[in-house]
Amino acid sequence: MVPAAIIKLRLQNQQLLGSAFKKPEDIVEWMGAMQAQEYASCKWAVGLRTNNATDKSVEQAIDLGKIIRTHVLRPTWHLVHPVDIRWMLQLTAPRVHAFCAFGYRKMELTDAIFKRANNALIKALQGGKHLTRLEIASALQAAKIATDDLRLIHILMQAELEALICNGPKKGKQFTYALMDERIPATKKITQEEALIKLTERYFESHGPATLQDFNWWSGLTSKDTQRGLELIKSTLISEIVNGKTYWMTNKTAASKIKPFVLLLPSFDEYTVAYKDRSLVVSAAAAKKTGNGIFKPLLLVDGTVTGFWKRKDKKGQERVVLTAFEKLNATQKKMIDKEIKRYTEFLG
Repeated sequence: MVPAAIIKLRLQNQQLLGSAFKKPEDIVEWMGAMQAQEYASCKWAVGLRTNNATDKSVEQAIDLGKIIRTHVLRPTWHLVHPVDIRWMLQLTAPRVHAFCAFGYRKMELTDAIFKRANNALIKALQGGKHLTRLEIASALQAAKIATDDLRLIHILMQAELEALICNGPKKGKQFTYALMDERIPATKKITQEEALIKLTERYFESHGPATLQDFNWWSGLTSKDTQRGLELIKSTLISEIVNGKTYWMTNKTAASKIKPFVLLLPSFDEYTVAYKDRSLVVSAAAAKKTGNGIFKPLLLVDGTVTGFWKRKDKKGQERVVLTAFEKLNATQKKMIDKEIKRYTEFLG
């Protein structure tokens, strides 16, 4: 196997070429978790991988609780399917808490304060209520819990990690929170080992070929845990050594030939952010200009990062402004025009 074959397989497994999914929630379940701190970007990441999805249909799935946007895996937002959120939190929340421990201490947030805050959240949200951050801050202040500085952010994240709250439907343009047990139907409890197996399988099926180090980064788990996860499912995987690195995958059947293509990826897309080593698709020069292929929306030509883009609204119409790192030929320009049309149609 050569690097080009790895790129082909990743594009197929991430459903970026010829998606098999028609519902936004189904692609989120396939991917396991999708990084989502930039709301508009994460909706487009789902749309890219779902047939005939629109910004409205993705947002509707989130509002209805068919997709959950919360903190899991690492200390940032992710989209997760409701059937997966509890076991994923069971597995990864202790690690996220460890990442946040310094912030908890700096904000003087003790276990006793978290307990009081969580009780106040239950009281404010029970009965199917969903409240904005401002409304929650008022409820906490009424319970004599300070929410200044970054305290509110840490209080809410802690409650999310404890599977107490998750996102509710938006109120206008405002995000809300709801009680998880009221919003998400109960799911069967599984053991820690079963959860580790599920997460490992999900990653290498949807993101492979990938290395153990890639999985370690994406999952946020310890090296010991990810090594254990790999050992538990190794018999179901295929491995290939490329340039001295071992890549794991569920199969190595890729389309023998992929037609030339371009894609407009959002920032923080799983195609780059899900791997510790991004050098296969992001050159050193491109990494410097795009924040290592993470922080800017990317222009992808035949699987590699060759520029970035941004959305501009002018006179009520969405426009895409491109910055290419090399001269584009006429065919590529036509393909980009089609992708821009696809994106604007997604926005509606």
